Amino acid sequence: MAKTKTVFSCSGCGHNSARWLGRCPQCEAWNSFVEETVTPVKGRTAHARPSSGPVRLSEIAEARFARMRSGFGEFDGLLGGGLVAGSLVLLGGPPGAGKSTLLLQIINALAERGASAIYVCGEESAAQTKLRAARIGATDDLLVFPETNLRAILDECERRSPDVIVIDSIQTMSLPEVESFAGSVSQVRDCTQALMEFAKRTGCAVFIVGHVTKDGAIAGPRLLEHLVDTVLYFEGDSTGEYRIVRAYKNRFGGVDEICVFSMDDAGLHEITDPSALFLAERGERPSGSCIVPSVVGSRPVLVEVQALVGETSYGTPRRLATNVDAARLTTIVAILERRAGMQLGGHDIYCSVAGGLRIVEPAADLGIALAIASAFRDIPLARNVAAFGELGLSGEVRNVSHTVRRATEATKLGFTRVIAPENAKTLVAAIDLALAR
Repeated sequence: MAKTKTVFSCSGCGHNSARWLGRCPQCEAWNSFVEETVTPVKGRTAHARPSSGPVRLSEIAEARFARMRSGFGEFDGLLGGGLVAGSLVLLGGPPGAGKSTLLLQIINALAERGASAIYVCGEESAAQTKLRAARIGATDDLLVFPETNLRAILDECERRSPDVIVIDSIQTMSLPEVESFAGSVSQVRDCTQALMEFAKRTGCAVFIVGHVTKDGAIAGPRLLEHLVDTVLYFEGDSTGEYRIVRAYKNRFGGVDEICVFSMDDAGLHEITDPSALFLAERGERPSGSCIVPSVVGSRPVLVEVQALVGETSYGTPRRLATNVDAARLTTIVAILERRAGMQLGGHDIYCSVAGGLRIVEPAADLGIALAIASAFRDIPLARNVAAFGELGLSGEVRNVSHTVRRATEATKLGFTRVIAPENAKTLVAAIDLALAR
């Protein structure tokens, strides 16, 4: 019998240590080490699959990925055109975001299109899953499997050979041969590896639901995100009516693609025009508001950047950013002070993107700067003005990609004045053009 040993594993990155550490030396997380019992597996190298050696690239057969359409056009586009057979998809998000509801709707749509699907509910009973299925109008033929023993789940899937399975969630699954509790680093890692092997060998597409930590990261070791083919994540405010799903990793499509849903009692519903959604509550524009044509993935989306500038009550002014890179906001404020002559050193500055969509591309620099300038001078921008461009440290407005697509999207939604690097070469010229009456 193999001798067991005790190790301490970081719940954030999976780093192992012989003793408990207060701070992980790899990911620098505090109080993340948990104690685990590990049993070494003997003879693993003796049963290893023999290597076939290197193969010429010309001798490798061209890979053709068969995709399954779910009937959700926006979600299929998020995956790159549909669900790939044999792929492993991780869906993460905060509690109550709609992870289970969305996957139940998708697997039900696939089942209605003739696919063999199994929904594995490890967190809820079969009766609770049926209540949600009845609320979204799911078919009665959908297979529900309330089980947390992954070995039993894989044995049943071997017998039925489904096209799609959903594991809800990976933190509740456990393998009997792994001497650790469900949700531990070892269980999450080994269960994901077992599901990956099953998916690649059988061609079954697998969805995995992942919990998140209090910091917003997907719980479990970072190896979990490296093992899967696609990582989808709910971002934005999970308490509002709308949900945004973003692709952070996709081996079969583009990254940073988004899919916007509205949520009600009947489930999640796709929003085909996100730009109109993010600008729906736009009335008479106050000072400190600027419309920015952004490109998210491959789609142009118009968002509203809002800024508020007020005199500070403390010695050090505050710089708070929501859905905007905080470091970039600090840089833009410095450029406004130095190149545009605005004395912002004694003012608090708050900046956010309305609607919950996070914007990180440099093309939003000019829109952020104009929103701050508008709030500082208390002069609202005209209703038909939109702006985009990257700011350089010397105050110039630099060119960005997809300028024609950004301008076309803005024009389609009624913005007749687009301030771009082509018509505003410097930040001062852009401010004068935007605040001109």
